[in-house]
Amino acid sequence: MSRWLVTGAGGMLGRDVVEVLSGTPGVAVTGLARAALDVTDAAAADTAVAGHDVVVNAAAWTDVDGAERAEAGATRVNGEGARSLAAACARHGAVLLQVSTDYVFPGDATRPYREDAPTGPVNAYGRGKLAGELAVRELLPDYGFVVRTAWLYGAYGRNFVSTVLGLAAQRDTLDVVDDQVGQPTWSRALAVRLSALGGAALAGRAPAGVYHATSTGQVTWYGLARAAFALSGLDPERVRPTTSEHFVRPAPRPSYSVLGHDGWSRAGMPPMKDWRTELAAALPVMAAAAAASSPPA
Repeated sequence: MSRWLVTGAGGMLGRDVVEVLSGTPGVAVTGLARAALDVTDAAAADTAVAGHDVVVNAAAWTDVDGAERAEAGATRVNGEGARSLAAACARHGAVLLQVSTDYVFPGDATRPYREDAPTGPVNAYGRGKLAGELAVRELLPDYGFVVRTAWLYGAYGRNFVSTVLGLAAQRDTLDVVDDQVGQPTWSRALAVRLSALGGAALAGRAPAGVYHATSTGQVTWYGLARAAFALSGLDPERVRPTTSEHFVRPAPRPSYSVLGHDGWSRAGMPPMKDWRTELAAALPVMAAAAAASSPPA
C-alpha cells in the first residue's frame, strides 16, 4: 500500500487527483485543502508529509492577473510553498510531483518547447512557479518531478471552457482571441497521468526531472471555443476571432505555449491524448458535475 498526500485538494486539479487516487488499488490518499494546510508553513508542511510516499503539490496561487498585482504573495505560495514541501519530502524520503506551468517560458518560440528549453517567464505568475521548480530540483534531485501543464479545464472551478459555454446562454456571439496558441488539457486526464507517474517513480521506472503533461496538438483560444460549442451542439459560427489587443490584461500572456513531450519516453509512457479527444470526453463529465451542483428549480 502506497500512501499519497495531495495538497490543494479543494481546487480543480486537486479534487480530480484525489478522486483518481481514491479509485486506484493499493493507494491510500490524504487530501488537504488550503484551509487544512498552508504549504508556506514549513512546520505544517513537514507534519503533513510525514508518513507519505508520494506528495502531489496541486496547491497554487492560480490568479495570474492577481499575481501581477501581488507578486510577493503569489511567489510565497508558488515558490516558497514548493520549497517547504520539497524540504519535507527530502527529510521523509517522499517523492514530490510539483505541478508547474507553461508560463515559465517566454512564449516566443515557433516549435514546441522541450523539457530542457531555457526558461524566461514574462509575468509574475510564471516567475513564482519557476521559483518553485528550481527549489524542487535543488532539494530533491533524485525524487523531485516537475510536471508542467497548460490551459487546464475541468469539472471543478472556473476555467475557459466552462466560462465560454456559460456565456453562450447569455450572448448571441462571443469574441475570443485567436493569436495565442496552446494545448488545452483536461484536469482529469492530468490527474490520471500524475497517478501513473507517481506509481512509476515508486517502482523505479521514472527518473526524476521535468515532464510536460499537456494534451497533444495545438489550438488557439478561438479554436478551442469553437470546438467546445460544436461538441455541445451549439453553432460554432457564434464565436468570432479577435486579437489580444482587444483584451488587455494586467499580466502579459505568452503567445505560444506549446510544449514538447519527449520526456515521457524516459518513464516508458506515451504522451497524453490529443486535445480534441480529451475535450469530447470531458464535456459530458463537466455537464454532469454542473447539473449535480445546481440548486433544484
